[in-house]
Amino acid sequence: MENDLTLFQPVIEDVKKVVSAGLRSAYSAISSAMVKTYWEVGRLIVEHEQQGDERAEYGKRLISALSRELTKDFGRGYSERNLHYFRKFYLYFPDEQIVNARVHNLTWTHFRSLLRVQDEGARLWYLNESAREGWSSRTLDRNISVQYYERLLQSQQKEIDVAEFLGLRTEDSFLESDLKSAILSKLRNVLLKMGRGFAFVASRQRVVTETDAHCLDLVFYNIELKRYVLIDLKMGTITRQDVERMDSCVRWYDEIKRRHDDAPTRGILLCSEKDKNGRRYRAILRPS
Repeated sequence: MENDLTLFQPVIEDVKKVVSAGLRSAYSAISSAMVKTYWEVGRLIVEHEQQGDERAEYGKRLISALSRELTKDFGRGYSERNLHYFRKFYLYFPDEQIVNARVHNLTWTHFRSLLRVQDEGARLWYLNESAREGWSSRTLDRNISVQYYERLLQSQQKEIDVAEFLGLRTEDSFLESDLKSAILSKLRNVLLKMGRGFAFVASRQRVVTETDAHCLDLVFYNIELKRYVLIDLKMGTITRQDVERMDSCVRWYDEIKRRHDDAPTRGILLCSEKDKNGRRYRAILRPS
C-alpha cells in the first residue's frame, strides 16, 4: 500500500488540484447564483410594492406573506429581515449590469456590508475597490467601519489645498521633493516676513557629526534673540531618531557656529502628522 502511494503520488497530487479547483469553481458559481437570485427577489418586491395603493402597508404585508411561503418551501434564508435586505439590495444597486460584473469576486456578505453605506458615491467606490483589490468581506467591513473612503477624500482635499497654497498646479503631478521644496520656500518666506528678527542663513546645509551626517532643511539666525534656529521638515510623525539627529545638529551648531555671546541654538522639527499629544512640532533646546 505504501509503495502504491509513493508510485502514484504525482497523479494523486494532480487529481487533488483538479478537485480543489472544481470545488472552488462550484462554490463561486453557487455564490454568484445566490447574489443574482437575491437581487431578482428584491426587484420583484419593489415592483409589486409600486403597484399597491397604500405602499407602506402593502409592502409590509407583501414581505410577510412572501416570507411565510418562501420559508415553507426553501428554508430559513427567507426571513422577513432577509427579504428587507433583498429589497434594499435592489434599491441600492438597480443597475443589473453592475451587479453581474461584480458577483464573480464578491459574495452576498460583501453586498450586505455595502448596504450599510448611505452615500451612493462611497458605496460604488467600496464596491469597485473590493472587486479590484480582492478585499475579503472582513476587510471591506473594517474599511467601511473606519470610513476609509471619507478619510481618503479628506486626505486628497488636504493635498489639493496644500498644493494650491504652495502654488503647485493640481492638474499636474508633482514629486514629494517638489512638495517639500515648496513647503520650505513658503516657510522661509513666512518667517522672513512675519517672524520678528529672523534672518535666513542656509537651506539644505550639510552637518557632519562624529556619528552621522545630515542635511538641515533650513537655518535661520534671530538677531533679537541672538541665536541660531535649525528647522527640519518630516513627513509623517516625528521619531526618536529624528529627535536624536536634530539634537546632534544643535550640539554641532553650538560647538562650531555659536559665538560666545549667542544664546543656545534651538532646533525645531515640523511634521505632517500629529503625534499622540496632538502636536505637529518638537523643539530641541540645549541648556547653555
